[in-house]
Amino acid sequence: MPITTTTPHDVVFLFDCDNTLLDNDHVLQDLRAHMMGQFGEENSARYWEIFENLRVELGYADYLGALQRYRTEHPRDTRLLLMSSFLIEYPFANRLYPAALDALRHVSQYGPTVILSDGDVVFQPRKISRSGLWDEVDGRVLIYIHKELMLDQVMDCYPARHYVMVDDKLRILSAMKKVWGAQLTTVFPRQGHYAFDPKEIASNPPADVTIERIGELAEISLESLLRSAKGK
Repeated sequence: MPITTTTPHDVVFLFDCDNTLLDNDHVLQDLRAHMMGQFGEENSARYWEIFENLRVELGYADYLGALQRYRTEHPRDTRLLLMSSFLIEYPFANRLYPAALDALRHVSQYGPTVILSDGDVVFQPRKISRSGLWDEVDGRVLIYIHKELMLDQVMDCYPARHYVMVDDKLRILSAMKKVWGAQLTTVFPRQGHYAFDPKEIASNPPADVTIERIGELAEISLESLLRSAKGK
């Protein structure tokens, strides 16, 4: 768990999880295929309708919550029990992006690495744990509904003179940059569907550093990252 300290680090590296370190789009493809096989096209479509409505309502993806709501409409469908097992037991470690761990280990020589993720309090921690990311960052994991609104808590848990945030969503990077300014270096890996969303790209300024894959971060020096933030 986070340990609050009064001595700031020189730099702390914050990493999003989904589509930054872990290919969550691939996870969703597997989940959609599984649901089609188990429930059929009509029931599967209804689940995803509930899922999207719940995402708008809560502000984050809640797969198990959507499953629970689906179950209220189909209380006698025992196959739902197998669906929850598929989610909980999914081999998330197989969905880490190539060299994602290399990137974490490379920057850890400069300062602590922290997973800063949006999500629920049950499935998201499970995903981070089963992927191996929890152990890789020695339990330094923060999960919020809207992480960009929780920066004071991030600073309390991991005070630093400078932060590096790695995220596939320009919207998140932009919001954090407005608060932290030159104290933050934003790194944008062009991975996942959000990274190629025309509206996201058009409505947000570019990140300090843009990379095509997370593994490229293992080839960038701390000096280059700090210089990128100062140059904006």
